[in-house]
Amino acid sequence: MAAIVGSLRRHSFNRSLLRSAMLVQPEAMHIYEVTIDDLPFFNEDLERQGDPPPVQRFKQQLDRADAILILTPEYGYSIPGVLKNAIDWASRPANRSVLRGKPAGIMGASAGRAGTTRAQLHLRQIFVQLGAVPMPGPELDVTFAPDKFNALGELSDQTALDGMKQLLTALVKWTNLVGR
Repeated sequence: MAAIVGSLRRHSFNRSLLRSAMLVQPEAMHIYEVTIDDLPFFNEDLERQGDPPPVQRFKQQLDRADAILILTPEYGYSIPGVLKNAIDWASRPANRSVLRGKPAGIMGASAGRAGTTRAQLHLRQIFVQLGAVPMPGPELDVTFAPDKFNALGELSDQTALDGMKQLLTALVKWTNLVGR
């Protein structure tokens, strides 16, 4: 399963969320991170010359995955620009996106009370338009994240950990149901 963290910050809560997911992933799952920090800004002029090597790598890693997992903060009531940029690259060429038909799970962590609910909703809308198949539930939205991770950056809140395990288990089932 390909995992994309929608934050470039090295010690972001969502990167910590990914590390925690890797620790509790079901036996039937293998999560690996697909980085987005070296992707250029999407530009059709650049695309016409052929995908740059970082974009080629990114698309290949997504293509070989059975499913994708997005771990995202919320910026300005939506997804971060770096995540949108990565999705824009993955969406090309139109109607032949590596995301088409791909099962997808979404989770996020935020320092505030609003969490990542709006970002997750926007991501679902984007996925539907691209032909990806977002899992209908469960959802995981870790609010007040500074209180829910320990000094090592591990998710330490039992309720959030239980929710993560449920989401990952459901994503395995969703991937088997949707298939590719």
